[in-house]
Amino acid sequence: MNVSASSADYGQMALVASLAKKQQEAQGQAALQLIESATVSVPQPTPASSSDERVGSNINITV
Repeated sequence: MNVSASSADYGQMALVASLAKKQQEAQGQAALQLIESATVSVPQPTPASSSDERVGSNINITV
């Protein structure tokens, strides 16, 4: 650490650190929003109608 650094230098370093932290937080929030928007909702199956239930219920096999 430079002992001869002025208080203005320390103030500038604190400002740069604060801005960097705010930027990282903003990027983190943007990443979370992107992840949340990318989730895919699975459609719920619709109940089968009576005609759909009969399909495939009778199988004719000749040997």
